[in-house]
Amino acid sequence: MSRSASSRPSPLTRARGRRRLFLALALAVPLLVLALWIAVNTIPWLGPIVADGLRAVIGKEAVTKLEDIAYAVQDRFYQYTRKGEKPKAYWAVPEPVESVIEQVAEPLVDAGDGGPNAVPEVRPVFRPSDVGPVHESWSAPGDGQWVPVEVPDLPGLKPHMYKTLLHPDKNRSWAEVFVVALDIPRIDLHLVAGSREPRATVAEALEVERPGVIPEYHHDQVLAAFNGGLKTEHGQYGMRIGETTFVAPRSGVCSVAAFHDGSVRVATWERVAEQQPEMKFWRQTPNCMYEDGELHPKLQAGSEKKWGATLDGETVIRRSAIGVDASGETLFVGISNHTTAVAIATALHHAGAEAVAQLDVNFSYPKFVLYEKGSKAERQAIALASGFEFSEDEYIRKTARRDFFYVTPKTAPPPASEVVVPSQASDAAAE
Repeated sequence: MSRSASSRPSPLTRARGRRRLFLALALAVPLLVLALWIAVNTIPWLGPIVADGLRAVIGKEAVTKLEDIAYAVQDRFYQYTRKGEKPKAYWAVPEPVESVIEQVAEPLVDAGDGGPNAVPEVRPVFRPSDVGPVHESWSAPGDGQWVPVEVPDLPGLKPHMYKTLLHPDKNRSWAEVFVVALDIPRIDLHLVAGSREPRATVAEALEVERPGVIPEYHHDQVLAAFNGGLKTEHGQYGMRIGETTFVAPRSGVCSVAAFHDGSVRVATWERVAEQQPEMKFWRQTPNCMYEDGELHPKLQAGSEKKWGATLDGETVIRRSAIGVDASGETLFVGISNHTTAVAIATALHHAGAEAVAQLDVNFSYPKFVLYEKGSKAERQAIALASGFEFSEDEYIRKTARRDFFYVTPKTAPPPASEVVVPSQASDAAAE
């Protein structure tokens, strides 16, 4: 039996119901978007899944613009809620100490018999010169002062790494750049291909096994590890490890190159391309932020599109960068919170880098971890600073989907070969 006309809702009642529904949706959608944004920026594995899923539906460019808009909204929110907040320190800074002289075992001059008459090399203990804050009136205690990074389970090791904190953005006290300085003559830098990225575009790399972890022969000696560069689809930046080229090199972009003699260079590709036979690896990045001590002209002009900004203006995101000083003896690695491209470039240059290249960006990827023995007598990752997402097995047992760098002391036993050897392709490597 149908309802009588008198029991049906009136047009006014139906209109009110639709307004309530629209109002509920108007409130629910922003709240859902906000909840998703908080989750993406809190749960490390969620961000890549959401971004990759959206790229498959609406395209790469649309997702990049959405990310830019979301980061802009977040930045405005912080500028409103954190206005007047002072920069903060993350660790205690000891009083500066004078550099001392260390006797190094390798002979510097051979007296003729290569025996006891060989002259030992005399080298100052590594300690970068304090640089002070980027802005004197806008800094935290200890900004620009170098603090030694100890490796607790390698107590006899001289300091190979120092850390400092910088606040390069006068408009954002929460824009923090954590910088690590490493002594290139006393460390070896290694590059590992991620299990999926960079996605290989060269035939010789399609059947390469890619476990995406630090090799076991270096587990007891690894000092630190940090993220690599961008995904292949985000710029087609090249990479080669040993004799295997994963992605062909691009012209005009920046490159991080490690050589068999232990040296490291950060330079535009054309300036190092002819030295490929001398390299143990190279990894390309967006254009050099600094080169020969000069900020890239586009960054000087306020354009950051090459370094993670698709819209006009600045993009304030988590970033990472790598640099080398003018002498070629100090490597700098920086990870940041809420910085523009100019801010992180300025921080690394202020710390001492003459050449600077940006590495990966966004919430989940930039990280710098140290290693020490845990409760299971296995070495495990520890954070350089609080607030950066990582697991105890980061890079050492947990498979990394993206490429990364790691550091060992020069005293670490070298592997038989660092060449990536072709083998049967796994499903992950083929994707």
